[in-house]
Amino acid sequence: MRVLGIETSCDETAVAIVEAPAGNAPIGRILANVIYSQLSEHRRFGGVVPEIAARAHLERIDGLLADALAEAGLGLEDLDAIAATGGPGLIGGVMVGVMTAKALAFAHDKPFLAVNHLEGHALSVRLTEDVGFPYLLLLASGGHCQLLTVRGPGDFTRLGTTIDDAAGECFDKTAKLLGFGFPGGPAIEQRAKEGDAQRFALPRPMWRKRGCDFSFSGLKTAVRQAVEKLPPGDPQAVADLCASFQRTVGDVLADRCANALVLAPSSTLVVAGGVAANAYLRGRLEATASEHGARLVAPPVKLCTDNGAMIAWAGLERFRLGMTDALDFRPRPRWPLDALSKVAT
Repeated sequence: MRVLGIETSCDETAVAIVEAPAGNAPIGRILANVIYSQLSEHRRFGGVVPEIAARAHLERIDGLLADALAEAGLGLEDLDAIAATGGPGLIGGVMVGVMTAKALAFAHDKPFLAVNHLEGHALSVRLTEDVGFPYLLLLASGGHCQLLTVRGPGDFTRLGTTIDDAAGECFDKTAKLLGFGFPGGPAIEQRAKEGDAQRFALPRPMWRKRGCDFSFSGLKTAVRQAVEKLPPGDPQAVADLCASFQRTVGDVLADRCANALVLAPSSTLVVAGGVAANAYLRGRLEATASEHGARLVAPPVKLCTDNGAMIAWAGLERFRLGMTDALDFRPRPRWPLDALSKVAT
């Protein structure tokens, strides 16, 4: 079974082809995974510009489709279905991906699958790791921070979510304040290796409170105030602030996951999304999982950030269950995973 996936929800134009054996085996194989990152288009603006992103997707998508098929050594006739991110995301980009996928599906008489971008992250670990349902998921990215129990495609129970900002956004804003540019997460992680994580006492919103919700707006404010007081021309102070900030985020994520593992015990804690690429945070979560008798599993770093393989895989998982979509599907700028979820009470 082979599915092509298209991801255009933000600033990566991505096309991938994955395959899986018959049945419900959790591990698949990536036949092609091509990505065009628009960093050069957006860097001078300090963030993603929606119109520029949509135009870049439109300019690149045809070439990437050809590249993916060539890399896999396949033709469109060899595919079983076509999947694309249907939302949430920047609507101009989402429309490019959805309309391309619909055209391919119609022209070649293939099933079409509209994939929730967050479900792509949620299921991505099963593409490369033997992880069975159910499992506990921390989904942490630039726009989302949630804890969920994952029972299968379209079957989630939300345990907690951010009440304001996401962890990844907090990383990006901190990096911008420090002049690191965009994207900021990798730069903070690198500088933190040289810093003293105990130098700055930063607030840990929601820490040691009941439940599994997150909050990061207060931390962002505290970092801004700390940056304003930094001595000029002191790289060590910058490194210390990066280390202190990263430790604080780690404290919050570990605390919230510990509560989730008590509320909804699981033998597996999965972390996915762009923040999962941070090795320090993975280490903190691995220790938390171990303390509660669970193992931590994360996708390979290349599958943590936005990519087509996770969309293709989520589409494949849905296709195996007969969960296809009509060609009148409307792209969605907002499509919370909660719409597919039950909410823990």
